[in-house]
Amino acid sequence: MNEIEVLTTASLGDTSYLLVSGDEAALVDPQRDSWGLVESCTSRGVRIRYVLETHVHNDYVSGALEVRAATGATVAGPARAAYAFDHLGLAEDDEIVFGDVTVRAMETPGHTVEHTSYLVFEDTRQAPTAVFTGGSLLVGNAGRTDLSGDDHTEELARAQFRTLRRLALLPDATRVLPTHGAGSSCAAGPVSGDRTTTVGAERRTNPALTSRDEEEFVSGRLAGLPPYPAYYHYMAPINRSGPEVFGGPPAPRPLTPAVVEGLAGGGAQIVDGRDRRTFAAAHLPGSICDELDDRFASLVGEVVPFGTRLVLVLPEPAGDAAREAVLQLLRIGYENVAGYLAGGTDAWAAAGRPLRTFRTADASELVGRIAGTWVLDVRPERPEGGIPGTLAVPLAELPRRIGELPRDRETWTVCGSGRRATIAASLLDRAGIPVRAVIRGGVRDLLTHV
Repeated sequence: MNEIEVLTTASLGDTSYLLVSGDEAALVDPQRDSWGLVESCTSRGVRIRYVLETHVHNDYVSGALEVRAATGATVAGPARAAYAFDHLGLAEDDEIVFGDVTVRAMETPGHTVEHTSYLVFEDTRQAPTAVFTGGSLLVGNAGRTDLSGDDHTEELARAQFRTLRRLALLPDATRVLPTHGAGSSCAAGPVSGDRTTTVGAERRTNPALTSRDEEEFVSGRLAGLPPYPAYYHYMAPINRSGPEVFGGPPAPRPLTPAVVEGLAGGGAQIVDGRDRRTFAAAHLPGSICDELDDRFASLVGEVVPFGTRLVLVLPEPAGDAAREAVLQLLRIGYENVAGYLAGGTDAWAAAGRPLRTFRTADASELVGRIAGTWVLDVRPERPEGGIPGTLAVPLAELPRRIGELPRDRETWTVCGSGRRATIAASLLDRAGIPVRAVIRGGVRDLLTHV
């Protein structure tokens, strides 16, 4: 019996797949924290024979070497990926066989130059039943083509045009199993919330397949690409050379206030995962607010330089929260986590150390006073425009542009929902700039009154 298990990592908007045939399996585009999956396969008597990579990932650290270390699986990937570790390079029409299935490589450049999809055959005399499309054909869109640098963007957009037309020739019933989905910055624009689809459904509804003219397609692909997190620049080199193998999730260490103070003095960044209102009311000097939810690590990756040593402040009791935070950070290569403040801000205050605060507001409180207020809009995109007279600086650019803000008046930070506005406010507070964060509501609420 053959089956495909869909394994979604919501925090990154990505999906991995376990293709099981009998008692053998292949794992496609695994996340770094695949240890639980490996244990599950072992307990079920399923041997992971192969780890398949569709491309050199730009948005997360691959788990391929973790899985190989735990299972002895063969790591297979695009022949043009130039991996620096032992692997099986797959070019057009190369095949691997396990159980009762055959997986055939199909070179599909565009998202990256080496990108390769994989056709799944239960009988090679018949049509494929599924295709792992990685970052080529997505549900409702396609993978972006600018992650390899400006010099290659147009060339890859043209390659993506040809790739999508080729994939569209597969039979309607072929299951389309992409790696990138809703929530991933690897998409060239909005994608469906569905994780899988079929070739027939995409041919009918996907706007990336409706452009019959290559020039029209390329101009559309190059226009209005959303920004992507700065940490993306580091992922491909790590994945190409081979990331460190941990063998299991690291155990975060509890830290005393004295140790945290020393680490902060030595350049470590304190990241506070508590809710925005609690953070604004009392937080450690110099700390950044980033609520611990599915977007925690990706937002750290927007505002904290890659490789920075981190200290966590988390809701109490902090043990489970610390493990979740460390795991999310590990997925994107932020490995240098010193630990978490044991006892949180209560322990910090009890040790006689100062806490900082800044004011907060709802969007309704800004209505009627926008004209006389210095407002900073930190949304990554402004699809409906912005509020006249406000300064627009995407959150990811704020750390290097913070000098543009006045220090002699209060800045109100605003975004779409309050999440990024609070992170921005913590960055301003760290810099000693008077700030008030709009923590509830956002620009859309304000535009109705402008």
